[in-house]
Amino acid sequence: MTTTTEKYLINCQEGANHMERATISFILAVTASKTSEAAVFITSDASQLCLKGGADGLTSEGLEPIADLIQQFVQNGGKIWLCPVCAKVKGITQDDLITGVEIAGAPKTMAFLASGAKVLA
Repeated sequence: MTTTTEKYLINCQEGANHMERATISFILAVTASKTSEAAVFITSDASQLCLKGGADGLTSEGLEPIADLIQQFVQNGGKIWLCPVCAKVKGITQDDLITGVEIAGAPKTMAFLASGAKVLA
C-alpha cells in the first residue's frame, strides 16, 4: 500500500546460494513497500525464488522465511521484475512464475529509475 510518492528499486541477485543476502533484499523491499512504491529487480541465482515453490522452505538462520517476505511484498503492492535474459538462460517462462512476478528487463527498470526511484542495495 503506497502512501507517499517515494519510489525504491531493490536489486536481488542472490537466491538459495546466499539466503542471508536474498532475505535482506526482501526485508528492505517489504519495508519500502509499506509506505512507498517499490520494485525488486531479480537477476542471476535469485531467479529461482520467482518460481512456483522456488522459495518454499528457504530461510536464513534467525530471519523470516523468504517465501513469507515475498508474499508480504506482493500484498503491499510491490512489483517483482525478473530479468528476461536470466529467465531465458534458465528456461523460465511466465507460466512458471509465482503471482506478482513479471518478466521485465532494463527498459522497465531504467524507466522506474528515471521516474525518481532510489536504489536500495
